[in-house]
Amino acid sequence: MSAKKILVVEDDEDIMELISYNLKREGYSVMKAVNGEEAIKQAQSALPDIVLLDLMLPEIDGLEVCRRLKSDSKTRNIPVVMVTAKDEESDVVAGLELGAEDYVVKPFRPKELVARVRAVLRRKTQSTDAVPETIKIDELQIDQKRREVLVNGKPVELTFTEFQILYFLAQKPGWVFSRYQIVDAVRGSDYPVTDRSVDVQIVGLRKKLGESGDRIETVRGVGYRFKD
Repeated sequence: MSAKKILVVEDDEDIMELISYNLKREGYSVMKAVNGEEAIKQAQSALPDIVLLDLMLPEIDGLEVCRRLKSDSKTRNIPVVMVTAKDEESDVVAGLELGAEDYVVKPFRPKELVARVRAVLRRKTQSTDAVPETIKIDELQIDQKRREVLVNGKPVELTFTEFQILYFLAQKPGWVFSRYQIVDAVRGSDYPVTDRSVDVQIVGLRKKLGESGDRIETVRGVGYRFKD
């Protein structure tokens, strides 16, 4: 089996070498780009399996690179993992809403970075266009057709919105979703909502799920993810 191709987009030479070294050590094939234009050209020509994208790039920033990749039919299915600084939470949200799959915050541990890459590649391999009617994760079972949730075999009564949020998050364990992505998936983009209303729904959902509610993880300043 050929090595997975990873396009690393980073203008800092030291960080580029750190990332490349650790990915190559894990058996990945690494391509490099030091600016946005070069990143887009390489992605379109080589079609990597994943893009590690620094958001702070000269001329064309990472968000614009992500937007172009996700708006191009040739590259839109390539997973993008953003590499960000600690004070760029708003950019993380914007990137997720453009279609990025995950993010890593600088300074990062090489093992964490490799683990994120591995997880995104695994989810890409497992994903299909078909939406599962029933999701089973350990003690939790979600039946979309019956609109039924069981925890350790016992039914849990959820509101329509609570069920929709749970089902949406559980379809892609490990993926981070902003609050507005959740709202768009549950009610549609025309439904008026605030960050606070999503948070209230999550609080109620966690309470009803008991210990299983811990699977819904808050990603500070960004949104939520379902832990697999």
